[in-house]
Amino acid sequence: MSPLDPKQYIEMQRQDWNRVAPAWEKWDQYLDQNLSFINYRLVGDARLRAGYRVLDLGCGTGYPAILAAQAVGSQGSVVALDLSEGMLAVARRKADDLGLTNILFQAEDITTLPFDPASFDAVITRFCLMFLPDIPLAVTDISRVLKSGGYLASAVWSTADKNPFMRIPMEVIRRFIEIPTPDPNQPGIFRLSKPGDLMGIAEKTGLHGVTDEEVAGESLFDSADEYLANIKELAAPLQPLFARLSQGQRGEVEAEIKRAVNQYRRGDKIALPMAFRVVVARKLHSASF
Repeated sequence: MSPLDPKQYIEMQRQDWNRVAPAWEKWDQYLDQNLSFINYRLVGDARLRAGYRVLDLGCGTGYPAILAAQAVGSQGSVVALDLSEGMLAVARRKADDLGLTNILFQAEDITTLPFDPASFDAVITRFCLMFLPDIPLAVTDISRVLKSGGYLASAVWSTADKNPFMRIPMEVIRRFIEIPTPDPNQPGIFRLSKPGDLMGIAEKTGLHGVTDEEVAGESLFDSADEYLANIKELAAPLQPLFARLSQGQRGEVEAEIKRAVNQYRRGDKIALPMAFRVVVARKLHSASF
């Protein structure tokens, strides 16, 4: 595999997430219903309270940044960063609709943060760090901008075997086209999925490990058709794979995905298990950078 060019990769990510931003707005109610427990978990694990200044990395269409802004109140503030201006435009509309004036959305590459040392009481991030080209560099910078006593609370995907929500399309597509085995050192959905992956990186930056826990949930759909539409529209990493399929292959792939998903039917819903790693670390003392 050729070496990763970080600047080129970041630009590709920006384009990918801008492309799917309208779909994330379309599916906003679904996302809130199925992922709100992770948003609340991160806000709680970061020990947010009134008056705090909080940084959200990879905020997408607004969460958990908006929840954090509500938690810290008018005396506090939230800075929320994402590569995609399309995603941030959705986030701004949502914050405006809620009357929030203590949140600022900025388009930034979060690998290196444009803030002074000890700028934030807490850093939160959901489903972001595993996509970065240089995770140790990014976590080192997170440690730099955290105040002493501040918390980093992060959610990343757990292993593929515990996430049929994401695993099923990959398994089915792989039967029709060749998909290279992911390089564990390259960005990807399951890059930080194992116990100790992210915590080990955090502790090397001087942060003190607090929690490295698997948290399970379910993603609910009315039908297999709804699931298929959702995953095809929302999952930027899967779209290039669907695009490689011929028209005939695409029909077969979609039919097989729906058959696999229907195995998770429970009553009038399809309940697909999801599992995440919630990793929390604390900056106990000032460090030199």
